[in-house]
Amino acid sequence: MIELIIDKRSRDLGGGFEVGRVLPFARRRMVGPFIFFDQMGPVDFEPGIARELDVRPHPHIGLSTVTYLYSGAMTHRDSLGFKQEIKPGAVNWMTAGKGITHSERLEHARMHGAHMHGIQAWVALPNEDEETDPAFWHHPASSLPVWSEKGLRGRMIAGAAEGMDAGVRVNSPLFYMHWDMDAGSSRAVPSDHPERAVYLTEGAIEVDGVALKPGQMAVLGKGDVRVSAQTPSTVMVLGGVPVGERFIFWNFVSSSKDRLEQAKEDWIQGRMKMPDGDDFEKSPMPAV
Repeated sequence: MIELIIDKRSRDLGGGFEVGRVLPFARRRMVGPFIFFDQMGPVDFEPGIARELDVRPHPHIGLSTVTYLYSGAMTHRDSLGFKQEIKPGAVNWMTAGKGITHSERLEHARMHGAHMHGIQAWVALPNEDEETDPAFWHHPASSLPVWSEKGLRGRMIAGAAEGMDAGVRVNSPLFYMHWDMDAGSSRAVPSDHPERAVYLTEGAIEVDGVALKPGQMAVLGKGDVRVSAQTPSTVMVLGGVPVGERFIFWNFVSSSKDRLEQAKEDWIQGRMKMPDGDDFEKSPMPAV
């Protein structure tokens, strides 16, 4: 059954590049350890787009970021020295732990133009890992489990469910899937985890007979739940085991409000190392 339907709240970053925030939501802050879920685009960029559309260097603590693209490309740089082009179907998994900075720039689109579309998610770290050393892993699309069944093609993005494991290092039990569904196809949502959600990126589906529109997330209760596609649809399915209450400010996540205050001060005072090769500007912290 469905406990709650959340509509994305969109804002335009400029040039028609819309980002739609789904999590956190006032009535539902997290689904399992997932504490942040944004849809980026879709938008068509011509070559020569403004640098103002880039995600400039900014900090994180207490979480892992998961960047996943349907189309387009982004260039990741971080304070550990990693530079990685993110391409469709691949997974960039960055664990912030006690602190990391990174940037995500639209260098490919600036050079060649691009149809940009993807999902940015954050996964809160369990208490024992909140202050772990930061780390970064890139998993190309070819390394992730994919499968086909009647009318559906799936990819395991992270975590494990139904006997499949993405091979992406995670810090708590979770699963994250991408389904491409043909019209008329139907599939059950994995039941391996206590908290689950279904997000519709494109198309038209029903979740336990309830219609979902693009940009809506259905947060699920216990029991068997089935997703049926009325038209060709792109669906994200996710969930996991809760990690406990988390506080969030800007790009910082923690179980401790005091730790958030420390992170704010560290950024203001310049105590967080900037990304290698991208240290000439930074994102301003919003007013406290």
